[in-house]
Amino acid sequence: MDRTETPLISVRELSKRFILRKKREPGALFREKETVQALREVSFDIARGELVGYIGPNGAGKSTTVKILSGILTPDGGEVRACGKVPWKERKSYVRRIGVVFGQRMQLWWDVPVLDSYTLLKEIYRIPEKSYRERLGELTEALDLSGLLRTPLRQMSLGQRMRAELCGSLLHRPELLFLDEPTIGLDAVSKLALRDFLKWENQRYRTTVLLTTHDMEDIAALCPRVMVLGHGRKLYDGTLQTLLGRYDRLRTAEVRYDREDCVPVLPEGIRVERTGEGYRLCYRPETLPTGELLSLLQKAGPIRELTVQPQNIDRMIADMYREMDL
Repeated sequence: MDRTETPLISVRELSKRFILRKKREPGALFREKETVQALREVSFDIARGELVGYIGPNGAGKSTTVKILSGILTPDGGEVRACGKVPWKERKSYVRRIGVVFGQRMQLWWDVPVLDSYTLLKEIYRIPEKSYRERLGELTEALDLSGLLRTPLRQMSLGQRMRAELCGSLLHRPELLFLDEPTIGLDAVSKLALRDFLKWENQRYRTTVLLTTHDMEDIAALCPRVMVLGHGRKLYDGTLQTLLGRYDRLRTAEVRYDREDCVPVLPEGIRVERTGEGYRLCYRPETLPTGELLSLLQKAGPIRELTVQPQNIDRMIADMYREMDL
């Protein structure tokens, strides 16, 4: 972030707790209460135009943060300014400058054509007719919605509904877009289309995006910066590459030889699996450098094909959560 530029979002020591009522025990007159600290003095800045991933296990406080930043919840402590406003105090003027998409909740009306929902949103946000037509045409083309405008939301697939929701959230040209699990349940094609659109929107209009998701492929494809939340605290803020570099400890190599009688001799601790036409093995570069492994594989005979792949990104994130005791 350019330190001379005022952050679009500024969060300082944000705290939020919830009081939960436990199930009443037999013979008790009242239910016991339990206080859950959802956020513990979380601080960060986000510059205009950034695409930031906000990750953590279930219950870490991600959705609570988004709800506070969007003005739905009031925090118990701390300060927040987004688009120059305090979200929960200036909500009426603030929401005109933001868009919000919750993956499991729809803002569009279920039983009417999406075009009717968009027309109502136009009136709610008081979008001028000319601007509305231009923006609707742009979004329907970018999101491939032209043939679905007369279709009720209930008749759409999940992927189509998410594209329609994104269109509705962006009709008023918000400066700031909050996405909470936007690709949950989507197939691979729909996910790719959604990622491509978000990149386009961010690059063309410098729309700032805060993305919370458990899909690390979304984070890797979209977010140069990632923040990790755990037990209500911010544990990391930096690049995804730097974060994964700490946990990228496993490699998978697949090798095929010109002859079937080639058998590599490898040190103990290397997991080797015979495949139809070769071998698949897992190793740790810190104990067996890749160059040394290749030398051992070549000694077994002439290699026809060799591939080395890093550890699956979801596995690395799971290792990170375990190490952080999340």
